[in-house]
Amino acid sequence: MSLMILGTSSHVGKSIITAGICRILSNRGFSVAPFKSQNMSLNSYITEDGDEIGIAQAVQAFSARACPNVLMNPVLLKPKADSVSQIVLMGKPYKDISVSKYYRDTEFLLDKAVEAFNELSSRYDEIVVEGAGGAAEVNLYEKDIANILLAKKLRLPIILVADIERGGVFAQIYGTISLLPKDVRPLVKGIIINKFRGDKDLFDSGLKIIEELCKVPVLGVVPFTRLEIPDEDSLSLEDKIPTDSLIKIAVIRYSHIANFTDFSLLERAAHVEYVLPGTPLCDFDAVILPGTKNTVSDLKELIESKTAEEIIRCAEKGIPVIGICGGYQMMGESIFDNAIESDSVAEYKGLGLLPVRTEFLKYNKLTVQKTRTAEPVGPILSRMGTVHGYEIHSGVSKVFGQGCFTDEGAVSCGGIIFGTYLHGLFAESSAVDALMSYLCEVKDLPYSPVLHNGDPYEKLAAILEKNIDAEKIVELACSENQIDERRKHHNIENSDAKKQPLGKR
Repeated sequence: MSLMILGTSSHVGKSIITAGICRILSNRGFSVAPFKSQNMSLNSYITEDGDEIGIAQAVQAFSARACPNVLMNPVLLKPKADSVSQIVLMGKPYKDISVSKYYRDTEFLLDKAVEAFNELSSRYDEIVVEGAGGAAEVNLYEKDIANILLAKKLRLPIILVADIERGGVFAQIYGTISLLPKDVRPLVKGIIINKFRGDKDLFDSGLKIIEELCKVPVLGVVPFTRLEIPDEDSLSLEDKIPTDSLIKIAVIRYSHIANFTDFSLLERAAHVEYVLPGTPLCDFDAVILPGTKNTVSDLKELIESKTAEEIIRCAEKGIPVIGICGGYQMMGESIFDNAIESDSVAEYKGLGLLPVRTEFLKYNKLTVQKTRTAEPVGPILSRMGTVHGYEIHSGVSKVFGQGCFTDEGAVSCGGIIFGTYLHGLFAESSAVDALMSYLCEVKDLPYSPVLHNGDPYEKLAAILEKNIDAEKIVELACSENQIDERRKHHNIENSDAKKQPLGKR
């Protein structure tokens, strides 16, 4: 058996609830994996095999104690321009397509998703399936491979997640269940209400009303909690509250920002703001140009908003400017586009901060995990050492000068300005410490190395165990035989432990 997690809308917390349930099942001895047939996100992850999947499924895999695999997210949509997305199919670029044409491939993509689910099911005891967006998009029922069509194919028990913080939770839940197709509605076996603030006892009467209206039990009310777990998409940028730090770092939030999860650890050490083009940068201690799904378009946005001039002035003042992936490409001297990033063949002038020229010649993409050692250049890179991350980019960059890593990137201005293709750099403690210790020195501030605060997935599981009926969810996800077998195994382990001398337990 397996379980399906659907939502009343986008951003209700399906991904985080799925991750928590994965850890709960793993803690009970089941081998478990996440699955999302179709994801739409510019935050992605590269597996050990070099396949690209949504960051949410990688996070859920870590929570499940599983190795991220392309089977966990067979279809990934990456918005590229107005009404156009790149389809990443089974981890590889498939084609760019408009929304109107995408649905012509519904049957083909659904078959691919079901094949991936079946293969994943052959490798794991349990699969926790996450839907996408809201489950009751009635105009899309004949095309919805992430929710309705998949639910009809798999016939799994469904848990519906609603977000009470947004208000209207009664309409969310009742409306969603009422609008589900008649053959899907009976599959809904429980409801989880997420992001609750305040005294839950005051909501007891509300829970009774929901259960009476919907004839489905509420399995728990989860409090609003901030966890150190990477976010799935740009909607979460609105929820970020910068850390109270005297070091302020600007991350440019252009229209096609991608993989902003790169800065999850840096956000704990510094006051990180995701600033829109046109925002003054004079009060920041460092500026980061993150990844982008469309380098040319976002470069134009920087120029038109005068942010390009602001970034150059920052560099001239000795303020560190750092580029990751597409941001690194923008910082170079020029970008030649063979109609890959835009509609025409053209060459564009970059910011001129790095001795780099980038060419987009073919519709292809490099996707690979990498471990690199920073060159001992300047006050930041010389402190960084060896770091791990991944590359995920189109285009080839030619460097006419010093690299910032042993075989990649570029650096200038004595190491204050540098760029790299290495995603995940500032999710590494050594990179965060290198940058932050330098910025603190400049402002004559003390700095303590950033520390990982334990296992966030265990913290998530503990919160869910406390606030939902975890045993009921285990019963829904697993067959009786599986549960009996695990209980028997657990009892044997406890019995053996009791027989051992205390010092050997």
